[in-house]
Amino acid sequence: MVCRVIRSSRGLSIIHQMTTIVKMFFEMLDDELNKVNQFYKTREREFLERGEILNKQLQILLDLKRVLDEWRRKTVASNHMTLRRFSRSNSSDLNSDFSESHSEFRVSPTDSQTDDVIETLEKNGINFVNSATRAKSKNGKPKMRMRIDIPATTPTRTIVAVTSMLWEDLVNNPKKGGEYINRKKIQCAEKMIRGAFVELYKGLGLLKKYSSLNMVAFTKILKKFDKVSNQQASASYLKVVKRAYFISSDKVVRLMDEVEILFTQHFTNSDRKKAMKFLKPQQNTESHMVTFFVGLFTGCFVTLFSVYAILAHLRGMFSPVYMETVYPIFSMFALLSLHLFMYGCNIFMWKNTRINHNFIFEFQPSTALKYRDAFLICTCLMTAVVGAMIIHLMLLSTGLSPHHVDMIPGILLLFFVILLVCPFNIFYRSTRFCFLRVIRNIVCSPFYKVLMVDFFMADQLTSQITLLRHMESAACYFLAGSIKTHQYETCKSGKLYRELAYVISFAPYYWRAMQCARRWFDESNSDHLANLGKYVSAMVAAGARLTYAREPSNLWMAIVLVTSIVATVYQLYWDFVKDWGIFYPKSKNLWLRDDLILKKKGVYYVSIALNLVLRIAWVETVMHFNIGAFKSHLLDFFLASLEVIRRGHWNYYRLENEHLNNVGKFRAVKTVPLPFREMDSDG
Repeated sequence: MVCRVIRSSRGLSIIHQMTTIVKMFFEMLDDELNKVNQFYKTREREFLERGEILNKQLQILLDLKRVLDEWRRKTVASNHMTLRRFSRSNSSDLNSDFSESHSEFRVSPTDSQTDDVIETLEKNGINFVNSATRAKSKNGKPKMRMRIDIPATTPTRTIVAVTSMLWEDLVNNPKKGGEYINRKKIQCAEKMIRGAFVELYKGLGLLKKYSSLNMVAFTKILKKFDKVSNQQASASYLKVVKRAYFISSDKVVRLMDEVEILFTQHFTNSDRKKAMKFLKPQQNTESHMVTFFVGLFTGCFVTLFSVYAILAHLRGMFSPVYMETVYPIFSMFALLSLHLFMYGCNIFMWKNTRINHNFIFEFQPSTALKYRDAFLICTCLMTAVVGAMIIHLMLLSTGLSPHHVDMIPGILLLFFVILLVCPFNIFYRSTRFCFLRVIRNIVCSPFYKVLMVDFFMADQLTSQITLLRHMESAACYFLAGSIKTHQYETCKSGKLYRELAYVISFAPYYWRAMQCARRWFDESNSDHLANLGKYVSAMVAAGARLTYAREPSNLWMAIVLVTSIVATVYQLYWDFVKDWGIFYPKSKNLWLRDDLILKKKGVYYVSIALNLVLRIAWVETVMHFNIGAFKSHLLDFFLASLEVIRRGHWNYYRLENEHLNNVGKFRAVKTVPLPFREMDSDG
């Protein structure tokens, strides 16, 4: 009897414990469900508000386009009548007047077109600056103003923006006479609104996916709980989940349908297939053929390089002339290939650790380079280069004139330059054009708005100064006539060549400094000025090292040591603290940061030590090792390769920190600026 009571009490205890566990489990699920609902409601509200704003912006755009078209038709009809009357007199002047008036019109109180514009746009509650019928505040200023804000993303827009700002600061009053509205502004506004619709649709798709993934997660958790606890609680709770807001709300789906309709109607001339290419771009799948060709070209490269090394050693072709004329071009290709290889490794690591580099760089998923593509380009390039080196070596050994044989490196360089700018859709055209566009933005700094990909690529150029110097040597050799005389000393001893060495060594740091200045101008963040100082210190150190190489003395050696140490400490601080986001003293991970993607912390400490060692490779420039010309060239190439490897190593942690902490404060889609802006003049 006592045993039965004990068993009964134990059973009751177990039942009570199970009941408590079940209660705690469902309380936890309730908390998670509330979090999901709250997040979904917040994001849904944001997207709905964004949709309303975009609808309003689109309506303004359509009204402006309609009014502009009507004005054009009236102008054309008026000019035709004038041309008929005076067909044989002042025809050139009339045509000139017509072309000017056709390009833009001015919104001012005296223009007859102003009333039509205001009447159309007042439906949206928006008035133009200086319009005659605008609403007035107490001090006589307009209550609301509308401007077409086109971001200063090009040199022309940048100059106009700076000029306008300076004018308003000097005169303390905007230009009299009103706003100008022309076709270019309308086209830019249309492009901005189209991009905003694409990003809105992308965000809605992600929110819809968020809803479905959470539904799947709740279902799996409940089924797993039933299996472990031998209960059937999932069916009733699933009904609660299905009634939850993030599942029952259809506002996102309806807004997606509305965006599809509006985008198809107004941006693709009712071509739905074309519209969906913008809204749902298809991501290219990785082909096994790319992997096959990577392996094929890798094997070809290894074989050809082995053949070249044997032939060069047997024929003793590493003469001073050979090293001064051919080496710069081939080493230039080798450094470029190494950088491509490191970038392919970066893409591979970013993909494996789920760092969304395409979003950070704002690349299109359908055309973005994949790591296999980077490896393919790298292996193709090096196979062609080593093949050309073997042909060059064999032709030299047959006794042909060096003047003709040395054209082979030049022809190879010309071929790759033509391939880079080739307009045909072959060999990664979108990637090539993107590269050229980014290089244009860098060279024209600070006139272009600085994007992440722009300053990331400019940072890569600061690690390729040796490559740029080799480009200078190759240009001098082929363009200055040295190929005919084989007097390679002409390029080394010429005053212009020596002066250009400073320009080329300064250029990458100057471009980055100008990018920092532009970002400070756009964002008013003093960190960009501090970053600018880092590149100025690097320019000073580079100039000191070049001068010391030309005029070795104790004074210049001391200057080199001081400037290089200051620049190195500055760069190391920025690498670790700003770019990598580590060395946080209160972090739960000793001297790292709280959030880490790599599981093994030791990798970060090894990376810190490696970056430190590779940053001080400049010490070699003040050592003056007494070695031959051949070994000196090899040492320079080795140090340049180490800097490229350091940059590739830096790239991973830079984007890891960007992915975790900096990228738009955890945005899933980028924020596209809108062209039409309302401002309270009293504020």
